[in-house]
Amino acid sequence: MSEHAGMNLNVQGIEREELEVDVALVGAGPSALACAIHLKRLLVEKGLGDLSLLVLEKAEDIGYHILSGAVMDPKGMAELFPDWLERGCPVEAIVDFDCVDVLRANGGKLRLQGPFVPPPLKNHGNYIISLYRVVRWLKDQAEELGIDVYPGFAASGVLYDGDRVVGVQTRDAGIAKDGSQKAQFEPGMNVKAKVTVFAEGTRGSLAKDLFKKLDLLRGKNNQIYETGIKEIWKIPGDRGTEMKGKVIHTMGEPLGTSGYGGGWIYGLSDDRLSIGYVVGLDHPDPKLDPHALFVQWKQHPAIRSLLEGGELLRYGAKTIPGGGYWAMPKREGDGFVLTGDSAGFVNMARLKGVHLAIKSGLLAAEAIAEALEKGDTSEAGLAGYTRRFEASWAKDELWKVRNFRQAFQKGFVTGVVDAGVQLATGGRGLVARRTARADHEEMDRIGRTKLQKPAFDDRYAVDKLTDVYNSGAIHEEDQPSHLVVTDTSICVTRCTEEYGNPCQHFCPAAVYEWPHANQEEAEKAKGVVINASNCVHCKTCDVADPYQVIEWTVPEGGGGPKYIDM
Repeated sequence: MSEHAGMNLNVQGIEREELEVDVALVGAGPSALACAIHLKRLLVEKGLGDLSLLVLEKAEDIGYHILSGAVMDPKGMAELFPDWLERGCPVEAIVDFDCVDVLRANGGKLRLQGPFVPPPLKNHGNYIISLYRVVRWLKDQAEELGIDVYPGFAASGVLYDGDRVVGVQTRDAGIAKDGSQKAQFEPGMNVKAKVTVFAEGTRGSLAKDLFKKLDLLRGKNNQIYETGIKEIWKIPGDRGTEMKGKVIHTMGEPLGTSGYGGGWIYGLSDDRLSIGYVVGLDHPDPKLDPHALFVQWKQHPAIRSLLEGGELLRYGAKTIPGGGYWAMPKREGDGFVLTGDSAGFVNMARLKGVHLAIKSGLLAAEAIAEALEKGDTSEAGLAGYTRRFEASWAKDELWKVRNFRQAFQKGFVTGVVDAGVQLATGGRGLVARRTARADHEEMDRIGRTKLQKPAFDDRYAVDKLTDVYNSGAIHEEDQPSHLVVTDTSICVTRCTEEYGNPCQHFCPAAVYEWPHANQEEAEKAKGVVINASNCVHCKTCDVADPYQVIEWTVPEGGGGPKYIDM
């Protein structure tokens, strides 16, 4: 057996506890929990109910690392639990109004509603949710079935036997910054499994290893990512009552037509708003700053008027895989499957992925149950996952938007036109199969920058560090950085000259700083200053770094943001 030990620093001579289970699921998001629940029920039906299922979650508690808008199409949840509402699945509101506001530079807006709302953005009958609350509810359902759910266990490496996945290794705890073992050192454990479900979310560090080692992206488009910035606000009661159940999406300012992006406002219960801004990381400006765009968006009169007199409660950020059907990796191999965001189950045209994540978990569960019953968990034994997907409504939905996001790499206007043609041609659009460049390959040189920074205040337009505080992010300070720059010399030389060190801009948590006054000072400090304890686990740096020398890996289990009610 071979190991990829990840952030365990390849420590030799350490005895590791070994835990054997039948199925290990990495990540406690909607896809993994749906998979575990459905799989357990299927195994019981097949007389295999004594097989063990274990869900590993890197966050300190379930839901702490979950972030979404979120408006949920109930289709997936209704398949998992036909009586999901009667069972008490938490919802904030049912959508009773939707519109699209085009924000203008002069402070005005043009509202599109009724028949003028683009079909993908119609949301009547959908549900506004807190994904944090939903996954905690799903965890309870899983545990009632006898499924083990372990928070605080960060899977840092894949265990292989040749090309077969045989489990994962969790990260060591109690290692100091210099690599030495502290007195309270606790080695990670090897979790062995017949099948491992990788449901890490966007740009998972283990999934990246799988993609590279097992060539799971052969023949696929480059994935395209967006970064979404989100806040939860408490607003005055009369306005809060009026906004509950309303869904507003925005186009126009502050991004205009320079790139792909837009905003959302969702009316929650208890006089709260979910607000956020999404921007494509294939934007050419090296000073692209998703947080700055979010702040500028909030300063538009149409948004500011909704927040007036309110209080900021929570902040978070995450990347979203928007490349669609053509960018989805191979979903299974010897001893493993990929689900949810890790497998690209997102409909970017609809800005939705929760229902698709749940469906991916259901499809994977059916394939795993079949494989376990036959005693064949090889790639061939798990191939029922892809067969089921190709015959499902999830495939049909993603096929209809298969060229959506790629079209915008040819320019915003081209994207809008092609999106309209796609609606009339079942997703084909102007080109039968659009390809896509990796986001970092779209970045221009520093001399072409146009984006500006906003003005901040201490209430409505707070800076990154204040927002990080509102994310609840906490990491053990004395540990090796989970953000690894594999070649710091590039930061000091080429990146400074060619791109102006864009990490100091694109990170929405002020992790990367460039405080050096000159080249000599930068070389002496060995480049960028990394404030790893600020990290909100969005993965923007892993995606957007123009040289791809930033590696996002898991910190010690339990570290990171606390996305309560996000």
